[in-house]
Amino acid sequence: MIQTTRRNFLRQTGLGAGALLFGAPAILAEQNLNSKIRVAAIGCGGKGSSDIDNVARCGAEIAALCDVDSRPLETKAAEYPKAERFKDFRNMLTTMGDKIDAVIISGPDHMHAVAAVMAMRMGKHIFCQKPLTQTVWESRMLRNLAVETKVATQMGNQGSAGTGLRRAVECVRAGIIGNPLELHVWTNRPVWPQGIDRPDGADPVPDELDWDLWLGPAEHRPFKEDVYHRFNWRGWSDFGTGALGDMACHTVNMPFHALDLGYPTMVECEISSRTHKETYPLTSRVRFDFPQRGDLPPMKFWWYEGNPNDRITPLRPHPDTVLELMEGRDELPRSGALIIGDKGQLFSPDDYGGRFHVRLEDEDEFTPGHRHPFAREVPESLPRSPGHEQEWIDMIKGGEPAFANFETAAYLNEIILLGCIAQQIGEGKPMEWDGPNMRSPNLPEAEQYVTREYRQGWEPQTG
Repeated sequence: MIQTTRRNFLRQTGLGAGALLFGAPAILAEQNLNSKIRVAAIGCGGKGSSDIDNVARCGAEIAALCDVDSRPLETKAAEYPKAERFKDFRNMLTTMGDKIDAVIISGPDHMHAVAAVMAMRMGKHIFCQKPLTQTVWESRMLRNLAVETKVATQMGNQGSAGTGLRRAVECVRAGIIGNPLELHVWTNRPVWPQGIDRPDGADPVPDELDWDLWLGPAEHRPFKEDVYHRFNWRGWSDFGTGALGDMACHTVNMPFHALDLGYPTMVECEISSRTHKETYPLTSRVRFDFPQRGDLPPMKFWWYEGNPNDRITPLRPHPDTVLELMEGRDELPRSGALIIGDKGQLFSPDDYGGRFHVRLEDEDEFTPGHRHPFAREVPESLPRSPGHEQEWIDMIKGGEPAFANFETAAYLNEIILLGCIAQQIGEGKPMEWDGPNMRSPNLPEAEQYVTREYRQGWEPQTG
């Protein structure tokens, strides 16, 4: 396994001085760098639809489309009539072979790693939606594969390309708010059903859906209408990663870069609503303890989730923590990231980190970052983006690594998924964490959540 420090890989991935970490991406021998990149897409509905369109706008050729549901597949095929159609991505990758250069993966979380591993081992460049994987082990595997295969990679957390996010990172790194001591991030997710048990019975599988292919690596279970497919899978531990997987790749992205976060030494689900065997809780508070990182002092990060419109009151930061933030407000924003330093605070009310506000210790209120006098003086140190998907296309053609390439994104993803493990273990059980070895020295029960059981025929190709 790769064992690298957070600071080193930031320096190597273009977030510092920026030489290409793993050399020029591997381009198929017959492809001219000036020709169109030929892309196959796994998942045509929802985010998959916009991912396909965004990559096409960057000049890529959509050569193949795949979806287990014929409805979104046919809808997208009408827009890209020259694309080959498939419902099993394994068949698509095998059949298309050297007819494609890259793959977009936009299906449910439990399918990400299985598809990405197969495609990467075939030398295909990968754009994969967040969360990058469903498990810590899968995340580490993709990070290692990115080095081994030298393909161009990008996780789909589009806020990474935003100038506002990069500007906030520059300001925190420049020391405007002093040494960071605490991080508080909250979200209005879940906006799907969870905190429930598996329903009894079975419903007829719609003609347009291949239910067995949709289940993929997950253990077989009966189809139930509107319970798993199409959107509600996020709350189920067999298929999704709950609110953490859905939103933390966005909301924690800015502080992840700004605070030089590496592996935490302790993670604990401090409090949550009722625990259910197969779904994530309706609301919870998870604490991550980070050790000293270079010149940065130890820091605590609290994650809060819960929908204000749900039947229970969601957990949120203590009123004293957000006292200054509440001035002039009747309620907290529905989501946010608050970094507390020994000289001030930086707050982003934007899910993607696109906007931020600064309040120093001698100031009465928060000021938008673009107007704050000290923030305006911070020099630019990070490259500005030509666009999230364009970064990936440029990387395929031999350019700099995308901001959210797998070397970086897999690290962020691993940290976030530790919160999922803490939720599944249950509240009040501090989990010591050995990041490089992906294990908890004090809670052996955590091991069952580091990876998953794969149904026969769906195991990732590990070698």
